Amino acid sequence: MKKILIVEDDILIAEIERDYLEAERFEVTICQNGQEGLRLALENNYDLIILDVMLPGTSGFAICREIRREKDVAVIMVTAKKDDVDKIRGLGLGADDYIVKPFSPGELVARVKAHINIHEHLKSQNGCNEAKSNDFETGSIRVANLKIFPLSRQVFCSDREVEMANKEFELLYFLASNPNIVFSKDALFDKIWGMDAIGGTATVAVHINRIREKIGTDKENLKLIETVWGAGYRFRVK
Repeated sequence: MKKILIVEDDILIAEIERDYLEAERFEVTICQNGQEGLRLALENNYDLIILDVMLPGTSGFAICREIRREKDVAVIMVTAKKDDVDKIRGLGLGADDYIVKPFSPGELVARVKAHINIHEHLKSQNGCNEAKSNDFETGSIRVANLKIFPLSRQVFCSDREVEMANKEFELLYFLASNPNIVFSKDALFDKIWGMDAIGGTATVAVHINRIREKIGTDKENLKLIETVWGAGYRFRVK
């Protein structure tokens, strides 16, 4: 049975979410406090976390940041605000999806199922790749001071390892594997997230910015991912 953590201070909303999820045979835990929610998220193994932005104790943004440092788990953020700024901030901190109140409980359940399936698929791919070979050089890419090893899913800048989330690594590796080719945001979203995934092109832009921040500590690497205005992005190799 898949385990879900709901961190939501409005108990009525949390109970409605729980009821719909339990009807789909999920095991659900509810927490109404940010600090307690963070503790539960870090001490237990959940398949997905539904995380409200405005919480007593610790904000959903702070919780999402801490979870991403420690756990590879799907996170759906929930807010009453409709501002794109909040959405982009949540995605930038590593959330997989964002949903605005009021929302249909059925839509939430659909998103939960979709993101759990996506994470399970990625983990199974990673396991197969690691089992195929212990040769971390196979398929590796080395450009400027950047090294990308697909089997171990490791990235190094000037011999310093850079931690990447799953989607960040896949996006970087795909671009680096197709140098000097311009890909639109739509094409990248379909390739990395899949045509049936929930999200949009803003997700691509957020992940590109996070990748640039992580590899941009070396000036040579700053120019590797170029924005081609009106067209998309390319991994520039001279």
